[in-house]
Amino acid sequence: MTFDLKAVSREAPVLIAGPTASGKSALALELAARDGRMIVNADALQVYSCWRVLSARPSVADEAQAPHALYGHVARDQAYSVGHWLREVRGYLDRPVVIVGGTGLYFSALTEGLSEIPATPPEVRALADSRLADEGIAALLAELDLATAARIDPLNPARVQRAWEVQTTTGRGLAAWQDATGPAILPVAATEALVIRPEVGWLDARIARRFTNMLAEGALDEVRAALPHWQPDQPWAKAIGAPELVAHLRGEISLAEATEAATLASRQYAKRQRTWFRSRMKLWREIALP
Repeated sequence: MTFDLKAVSREAPVLIAGPTASGKSALALELAARDGRMIVNADALQVYSCWRVLSARPSVADEAQAPHALYGHVARDQAYSVGHWLREVRGYLDRPVVIVGGTGLYFSALTEGLSEIPATPPEVRALADSRLADEGIAALLAELDLATAARIDPLNPARVQRAWEVQTTTGRGLAAWQDATGPAILPVAATEALVIRPEVGWLDARIARRFTNMLAEGALDEVRAALPHWQPDQPWAKAIGAPELVAHLRGEISLAEATEAATLASRQYAKRQRTWFRSRMKLWREIALP
């Protein structure tokens, strides 16, 4: 990674965002070693205890080099949201930190504030699950208010379903709730905010290599352990590569086919991340790689 650490503040909280496989964790570890910082996770999948390899959590060796927080501390059956994360991360801001991850919603909540939207009742969630399965994402999208529909990613089923649930539960569009957001815990101006924007071909090659390495490091065993609990609609099951490896373990596709599909899914996810970062992180300092 060709990046001059001397250009990064030693005092301000450091935020590092970037697409999957872009080298975020390695940079965070360097900054932690230089400044004595704690590394705090801002990745929605790395919070789950069932995924170390498949979510690319820091290794045991990496965790021994610096204190880490909010990694692997959530059980698969435990409710967890951006609101839970925001309340937890607040407790680590009294010390030098580097907050690193690829979940743009976590960073926007941290630096822009988060609406306190009422929880979705189980019956509304069940109805949304059923309609998404039976009618598809377009049916839910068509019922959203115009402001919300214009703001969310129309190709992301989880985001569309969430917006539909909020509107159905509260009678108020998600965009209106977001516009009523309270003050940010950590405004961008009070941080050293870095976003990694790598060259696409370079990143695609890293994604392919990383999934192969994950298999060598035990990703298939992780998925095998999760198979008896598999619920594809649950947040923990959204780990890239998990659905593909489940299909392989069930005899539906070969390991080579699962690897190819998971690599493609990772590249598509990285593209969605890059789109988010371009639109939502204009005030962040860009690190262009390689």
